Amino acid sequence: MKSAAPVRTADATATEPPSSVAKACRILRAIGALAQPRLTDIAQATELDKATVLRLLDALAREGFVQRDAQTKLYRAGPELQLAGVAALARIDPRAIVRPSLLRLAHRFEDTAILSVPSGTESLCLDLELGRYPIRANYLEPGHRRLLGVGAGSLALLAWLPAHERDAVLDIVGAQLQRTQRYPAIDRALLQANATASRARGHAVLLDVVVERMGGIGVPILGADGRPVAALSIAALSDRITGRETELAQALQHEAALCQSQWPGAASTPT
Repeated sequence: MKSAAPVRTADATATEPPSSVAKACRILRAIGALAQPRLTDIAQATELDKATVLRLLDALAREGFVQRDAQTKLYRAGPELQLAGVAALARIDPRAIVRPSLLRLAHRFEDTAILSVPSGTESLCLDLELGRYPIRANYLEPGHRRLLGVGAGSLALLAWLPAHERDAVLDIVGAQLQRTQRYPAIDRALLQANATASRARGHAVLLDVVVERMGGIGVPILGADGRPVAALSIAALSDRITGRETELAQALQHEAALCQSQWPGAASTPT
């Protein structure tokens, strides 16, 4: 089993030791990022010792920010954290705008349609709609995180960043990929080349590098300043993408334009 990638926070590169608050933030981010957030996996992802992680998890559980399943031993977000997320989305909830597009895309192409939003140097899966195709080519769930560039929607978020910011993100993400080896087929050079190609063609495609024989195609939703505020993507078997790439890209761009027209202060087209 591949090891979990360490979860970095803003103070992870600082010289002073991380505070208890910073450690708790690492833990909460790890719970969202890990497919199987058990104590050992969370400790490994956060680069904290198990005793510290357990102490902080117990404190977070008492306050309602995490919950632990007694049978599976897995941790998940608690009601207080969910309420905090709802409050953060109170001004604008992308899910309400994008959900009709997810439904149309999943129904038309029968593969998983995904909404992702940027979160620092990561992308956050905010919502998805499963298609009818029997082989599911997506391992994301709402609340899961990936480094920017890892996955088609995440690549779209990276590719449409301003050039100077994209280079800075590539430095950070590239260093983490090199150190953790969680995605051995992906490095800084690959992400940079794919980001450049994505901008040139108008959509992002990433095949056979996150999971063999599987991939995705995605486009950004841009804000008024031209920065990506979200991304729409479709995850499918690689041959289902290569055989329909033009049709998929056009449908995604059409839905992204509809979403942008409803986004407060959004730009007119994802170019």
